[in-house]
Amino acid sequence: MGVTSFTQEFTCPIAPSRIFKALILDSNNLIPKLLPQTIRSIDVVQGDGGAGTIEQVNFTEAPNRRIGQRDFVCKYRMIEGDVLGEELESIAHEVKFEATDGGSICKMASEYHTKGKFEIKEEEIKAGKARAMGIYKVVEAYLLENPHVYA
Repeated sequence: MGVTSFTQEFTCPIAPSRIFKALILDSNNLIPKLLPQTIRSIDVVQGDGGAGTIEQVNFTEAPNRRIGQRDFVCKYRMIEGDVLGEELESIAHEVKFEATDGGSICKMASEYHTKGKFEIKEEEIKAGKARAMGIYKVVEAYLLENPHVYA
């Protein structure tokens, strides 16, 4: 098994507490409303939403994720689903939000655990980053338009 890792960082005009609540703590309610064409639902499989909770994200390509929450950090792992295909064992993500003057910095780290000697292509990583940024931009726009939400 091989591991391919990457990180990315970007700024956001939303305070870490608000963006964390929207994208992590209340994602099962908010994300399907904002992105119904991509995410059908997010269901709690086991747990109460805290550390160790297992949620099933029902995309058109239905992967699963496990979430551990602490401060403004979320770690999750996709362990099954069409998004993994035949070549990936799992994908682990860590998302962290840090405060800046009037907003936040989002730091993301990802590890792709491959089967056998398969190597992920740079274009596939870029496509994954673009999909993640698309979700963040939709939530960011919603929070900017609705400053009372998650305040």
